[in-house]
Amino acid sequence: MDLARTEVAPPKARKGSAARLGLMALPVAFFAVFFAYPVAAIVARGLKVDGAWQLGRIGDVLAQSDIRHVLWFTTWQALASTVLTLLIAIPGAYVFARFDFRGKQVLRAVVTVPFVLPTVVVGTAFLALVGRGGLLDELWGVRLDTTVWAILLAHVFFNYAVVVRTVGGLWSQLDPRQEEAARMLGASRFAAWRKVTLPALSPAVAAAALMVFLFTFTSFGVVQILGGPTFSTLEVEIYRQTSEIFDLATAAVLTMIQFMAVGAILVVHARTVRRRETALRLVAPEATARRPRGAAQWALLAGVLASIVVLLVLPLGVLVQRSLDTPGGYGFAYYKALTSADGGIFLVAPIEAIGNSLEYALAATAIAVAIGGLAAAALTRRNTGRLVRGFDALLMLPLGVSAVTVGFGFLIALDKPPLDLRASWILVPLAQALVGVPFVVRTMLPVLRAVDGRLREAAAVLGASPWRVWREVDLPMVRRALLIAAGFAFAVSLGEFGATVFIARPDNPTLPVAVARLLGRAGDLNYGQAMALSAILMVVCAVALLLLERVRTDRTGEF
Repeated sequence: MDLARTEVAPPKARKGSAARLGLMALPVAFFAVFFAYPVAAIVARGLKVDGAWQLGRIGDVLAQSDIRHVLWFTTWQALASTVLTLLIAIPGAYVFARFDFRGKQVLRAVVTVPFVLPTVVVGTAFLALVGRGGLLDELWGVRLDTTVWAILLAHVFFNYAVVVRTVGGLWSQLDPRQEEAARMLGASRFAAWRKVTLPALSPAVAAAALMVFLFTFTSFGVVQILGGPTFSTLEVEIYRQTSEIFDLATAAVLTMIQFMAVGAILVVHARTVRRRETALRLVAPEATARRPRGAAQWALLAGVLASIVVLLVLPLGVLVQRSLDTPGGYGFAYYKALTSADGGIFLVAPIEAIGNSLEYALAATAIAVAIGGLAAAALTRRNTGRLVRGFDALLMLPLGVSAVTVGFGFLIALDKPPLDLRASWILVPLAQALVGVPFVVRTMLPVLRAVDGRLREAAAVLGASPWRVWREVDLPMVRRALLIAAGFAFAVSLGEFGATVFIARPDNPTLPVAVARLLGRAGDLNYGQAMALSAILMVVCAVALLLLERVRTDRTGEF
């Protein structure tokens, strides 16, 4: 009898495992078909000759000194970029979470705009600031385009919003009375923050650090423009081997190295962060935000605003200035040229890329929220073992795998029945959703895991179905995180370039693809149109994010 009890799981445990597997089914199928299969196809194309695997090519590639240099630079610049971004952005996360000041919603949207810009545009903007003839060169004779600092600062520009929204989203919901209680017991302000608030924030900080590291580890456009012949990341080298040298074998080896490195990082992350996530006391964000008090808090707010102006607003201002600086003086000539297809670069007028990008982004957001929401719900279940930890790591892999590889993989793998999608419009949203899903999961997961499990158990004891438990208990608590996740998914879809450039049809270009094609052609008109489209992309993103801020504020009730 005792043996039977040890071999047969309790009905409650079996029911929980079945529910978790049911939630995981659709995300696993989605990643298997639209991520694992295309990546495996491109690797096989490079390393398989006449049906036989040429694994000896791996050793040959790693034996090259220039490849080892690329691996070293890729790793240390990603670490440096992550640390620098956290140091600069965490004070911003605190300001947005705890302070209430005029223009806060607009500013929150502004800091997210850089994240959706194509990386080639980010690189071009910083080149105009720190390169030859740039703003720093003209004012003080300082050039940074020949140093790694240009790359690091551009990465901070690009990833600032990741930290502000991921960490600030949870910080704004932490009950400040817990820290106040520690201070009443004699702890200093810093000690109370270190012992009470920091442990509660650690899952969100780790999630933000992971996303920043993965984005900088796979940095492409920024390094390609600012790095020149001196600095090169794995992503840049994969692109060079694929598009310029046509060495698919070397590109496949580098893809495998990138894949294994990212996989190892994600496994370590899943094991360490899960141990630190506990039930937290969450409150409505409106209850934690207040006007700054005292000289120190006003000085902090001023410092954060100054850093935003210098690191984020100034590069954006350069783009706007260049879009208006025509040979005949300042005006809108470049914007007017977007309405014509006479240039021959596109089959349609470049202005149509705006509508295409919005349609693709909306479809990608719906897919990412559905897949990511199911995945996040599965990861909040108890008794998570190795299978679930592996599933958690799998969800982040698209951020660490070459977008060039994914784009080529789509063309190679999804070109025959029953998955002949090369002529279908859905191919672009599917590729964009792959990047959006990790943001949905990482944004929702800390809040979902912070929900007290006893609330779910009480609802289940009272007879509520799993769906009703989610609707009545989890959803009111995570509504705000869900809207933030949707905003991130929409933003990354608007700015996705690496995979989209290979699969977007010539008659349906997206904004990033249109910008890159214009930048790739000589002439003031093409460059001006690229800057004009970049400015339009900034405005579209800012408006969308501002609307999201208003909806989020209006509909977030008391938790």
